[in-house]
Amino acid sequence: MKINELKSISESLIDTFYIAGKESVDLYAKGLKIEIKEDNSPVSNGDLRVNELITNKIKELTPNIPIVSEETVDLNVKNTAKIFWLIDPIDGTKEYIAGKDEYTLNAALVINTVPVLGLVGVPKKNRLFYSYAPGESYLIDDGKTKKINCSKQQPKGKVVALSSVLKPSDVILNKLKKFNVSSIVKMASSYKFCVIATGEFDIYAARERANEWDYAAGHAVAQNAGAIIKTLDEKPFLYGKEDYKNPSLLIKRAENLND
Repeated sequence: MKINELKSISESLIDTFYIAGKESVDLYAKGLKIEIKEDNSPVSNGDLRVNELITNKIKELTPNIPIVSEETVDLNVKNTAKIFWLIDPIDGTKEYIAGKDEYTLNAALVINTVPVLGLVGVPKKNRLFYSYAPGESYLIDDGKTKKINCSKQQPKGKVVALSSVLKPSDVILNKLKKFNVSSIVKMASSYKFCVIATGEFDIYAARERANEWDYAAGHAVAQNAGAIIKTLDEKPFLYGKEDYKNPSLLIKRAENLND
């Protein structure tokens, strides 16, 4: 798929992401209807409505490319496609239900195990990130669009890490020590990938957790902005596994986090 085509697809999804984001906020304000899925995780009518809006638009844009969504995936069916969409309509459902502002809307196009295109909407922060090729990652912040490239925003010599939990494991803490991390900030959802792409934060490390649809869109945004994304043992971080389970993760803003 050519870059111009990927650019057109990503930009054609922007309005849908804003519409879906607004619906998520409106549905929360009206009072969410919540159910518990088989894996004991919550799902709300907000998740399902956002999923409907995003998947319908993607089907319109790319009718021949299969879609794998957290809310509709059949784990008994093997995904053998070389090109497919990964969708997590709301990453951070617990945060969404609790009225917090770090939940995200996510869609990524994976080609040959790599997420090449991604959109991440953060409705309550009025931020939307999108990317379609190396060097082509963007942030729309309060309606203003700018290219992002992992340029350091923290003071020189200060390295700030992100964590999905309040107390990271010893494995993660030992890994972070190697990068002279100054402090660790807890943050939810794929938003972590995006604020590394902007250079607001420097590094995020995680043991095996979550599923491919949780990471793919943020992965595309960050990697295309210049971030380095691998597993903890420095292996390529690839997509399209039979069980969709993520391996460990290490995402760095740059090789040298001090500059």
